Amino acid sequence: MIWLKCLKNMAFATIIASLSMPVNQAAAVSRIKDIADFEGVRDNQLVGYGLVVGLNGTGDNIKSVDFAKESLISMLDMVGVNARDGQIKAKNIAAVMVTANLPAFSRQGSRIDVNVSALGDAKNLQGGTLIATPLKGADGEVYAVAQGTIATGAVAAGNQNTGSSIVRGVPTAGRIASGAIVEKEIPFKLDSLATMNIALRNPDFTTSRRVADAINAMLGTTAAKSLDPGTVELVIPNTYRDKIVDLMTRVEQLQVQPDQTARVVVDESSGIVVIGKDVKINRLAIAQGNLTIKITDIPFVSQPEPFTLGEPVVLTTELIDVQEDTDAKMQVLDTGVNLQELVNGLNALGVTPRDLISILQAIKASGALQAEIEVI
Repeated sequence: MIWLKCLKNMAFATIIASLSMPVNQAAAVSRIKDIADFEGVRDNQLVGYGLVVGLNGTGDNIKSVDFAKESLISMLDMVGVNARDGQIKAKNIAAVMVTANLPAFSRQGSRIDVNVSALGDAKNLQGGTLIATPLKGADGEVYAVAQGTIATGAVAAGNQNTGSSIVRGVPTAGRIASGAIVEKEIPFKLDSLATMNIALRNPDFTTSRRVADAINAMLGTTAAKSLDPGTVELVIPNTYRDKIVDLMTRVEQLQVQPDQTARVVVDESSGIVVIGKDVKINRLAIAQGNLTIKITDIPFVSQPEPFTLGEPVVLTTELIDVQEDTDAKMQVLDTGVNLQELVNGLNALGVTPRDLISILQAIKASGALQAEIEVI
């Protein structure tokens, strides 16, 4: 097999070193609040369309971006300026989309952050000011109004005479910290709930059952039950009627041991490999070889025949050198080896990230890898 080494061994050594650290035999536990969400306690997405003004000649081209021109005319109409009959040549405005997340239980007058992204051909939004923009939810209702100065965190500069330019980051997208004021609340009466569903972020049968058992042990009742791998239903006990916040505070602090499927995650574009602690393999042997083919042009001088009028000519010839590493090893891995043993075995082969990806895929194809391979 021909193995292509595409990433530096130093980067791979760092990855393997992090993987081969001693695995704590005591299973890690997590709070319920870190692995699950409570029904109704969620963000809501908002979106709006607006105009940014005050740009330094880096806005939309009014002649080519019709919706920016119409938006400017409509805005001027609102303030009593009639610009429909004139020629508009403004370069300091930009049509933008404004997005935000409305946190759960946000009250009127509270502020939230907003993101601003250019729609047209604006080149830079840095320093521009977003004009009051209504932000709507999925139901079409306005829940917040955004306005403020945009910060992009990007750098864009150029020389018009030479045509050279430099751009770092994305100057056509920015953020306004606390840039929107909540105008309407989303009604949700937590204290009126008779049941509460707890949704696991990583659905798993075992984890779901452990969450239910932990809640029941804390309450001393069978108020919680696992409905499916991703949902635990909690019936609010009578002692916690009108005191659900107190109950949720106790529940979210409970610690459980999350279970997970044995999985290997591979990012082929960057060569990153993440191996879960429960990955097991059957007994097998692995060989990893490296074949290098090097082609070199060697110049030489061709002399003319004796007693001729010819002149020396410089020619080239190709030298093909094929080398195969003599340090290639065959490594035997026993049945049921764990993460530590697997990493040690692969380290003994001196594999690169690309080699490791190919080896894991080959082991999976042979049926010896007892885990899922997820390629991202």
